Amino acid sequence: MIMMHKGGSLAIAGFMIFLLAFPGSVFSASSALPKSTQELLKKFKLDPSVLGNVEKDLQVPKEWLEQAKKEGKVLWRATPATPDDLKILLGSFKERYPFIEVEFYGSNQEDRSVKTLIAYKSGRVLSDVMTSIGGFIQNYKDVDGLENLKSIPSFQRLPAEAKDPDGFWTGINQLYWCMSYNTKLVGKQDLPRKWEDFLTLTKWHGGKLGLGNRPQIWALNVWQARGEKWTKDFLTRLFNDVKPQLRREGLSQVANLVAAGEIYGAVPSNYKRPYQLALDGAPIAYTCPEPVPASVEDTVMLKRSPNPNAAKVFLNWLLSKEGQLSQYAFEYAAPLDKELGPKLLPFADQILGRETSYRDERVAKDLEPKLYEFWNGLWLRSGGK
Repeated sequence: MIMMHKGGSLAIAGFMIFLLAFPGSVFSASSALPKSTQELLKKFKLDPSVLGNVEKDLQVPKEWLEQAKKEGKVLWRATPATPDDLKILLGSFKERYPFIEVEFYGSNQEDRSVKTLIAYKSGRVLSDVMTSIGGFIQNYKDVDGLENLKSIPSFQRLPAEAKDPDGFWTGINQLYWCMSYNTKLVGKQDLPRKWEDFLTLTKWHGGKLGLGNRPQIWALNVWQARGEKWTKDFLTRLFNDVKPQLRREGLSQVANLVAAGEIYGAVPSNYKRPYQLALDGAPIAYTCPEPVPASVEDTVMLKRSPNPNAAKVFLNWLLSKEGQLSQYAFEYAAPLDKELGPKLLPFADQILGRETSYRDERVAKDLEPKLYEFWNGLWLRSGGK
């Protein structure tokens, strides 16, 4: 029973009845969030306000949800992940959309990109959503194989550099391709502030630097920023004067070698694996010479996808602040969101505030063949395979 003083407002009485009927609905801003999301916010010591009005952001057309319930699943191909990792990544999504099962297929780039493309050309669509197909995006465009994503609400809120202006691909997290180094073997005075510093810092000469065969994810960005002549001169001296170790392993494995002290440092390196190793106590850190090569982890949706509505609902969530928070918890992937990103960026002091060169896919289409031709010549002449 609610007791009131004489003259008390009936409106107040009604409000108090509402509070009793729905406890916590007004005073707890995070009460509407999935339990998984609340746990992540607590883990990373973030106030729920960093997610903004995520409930509004996640609103999609009613018919998408109705059809997604009928479809019941979304097929997602991406880089490999363990079941435990997927529980972290997809926990909030499953709470919000229990009627959509995410069937995850982790595979290498050949299986993910080439085989799926071959199947598509023959009329078989093996996936709804694919992540990290990189240089194969144009191949899918050439066969009219990509769905336009401009109708997805979260796509519209992304920064311009994080999505295709034509709408056929989107980034899902922010990537930087710089260098990892062993903190026991390298002092801060030996860290290059600019890429050309490798040429004068003798600490890195004579096989101390590991160099991966991935020019398209960092040297292309340098070429964009510095031009063809400067980049070719720099790469020539990098191979001939610095004489790096030519590494053929995956980049995560190369980071493991840095942490183990088998090489002093490695280029290119993403921040994710070094950060994971550093949190585990390994003597590894990360820094970005200028211009900082930046890109996004690309994601596409195939045309004629078997579960188009479930795929759109899934992508809308993945691109939302809640989805980006989940990606950070999954593999420390930095969010694209301008507000959330700086709060959740490993090695932020070594990245932010420096000259940055974002990969431009329209420019990359013409530059990549030239870069590969020049790089491959240097690689092979230096003993690479």
